[in-house]
Amino acid sequence: MVYTLCIGSNEHRHANLAFARRRLAEAFPGIRFSREVDTEPLRLSRRALFANQVARFESALGRTEVVDCLKMLEREVGSTQEERQIEIIRLDIDLLACDGEIYKKEDWKRAYVRKGMEELDKEY
Repeated sequence: MVYTLCIGSNEHRHANLAFARRRLAEAFPGIRFSREVDTEPLRLSRRALFANQVARFESALGRTEVVDCLKMLEREVGSTQEERQIEIIRLDIDLLACDGEIYKKEDWKRAYVRKGMEELDKEY
């Protein structure tokens, strides 16, 4: 199955995205990443910039197993619900799509997601 992810962080953002890339590459060999982009926060009062990027990989794992892995990586970097409540996002990894099935339709409208997908499509 082909999975598409969106990765973001607004706390130690570049270091946390580097951590995510490293761990995702270990978990999903062959994963490809778009360029990292700094973006303004959406719907948050905390004005800390986000670093975001898109990734795509193939895996025989099912959707539940992949999501469990993503949530484990978020916890590894120290992401907690308590911090999210005060808008500190150490790491957020969202599953955007699997084999063409879209999960986060609103995210697909974001400029950095569209641009990241264009980058990944050019490489494919």
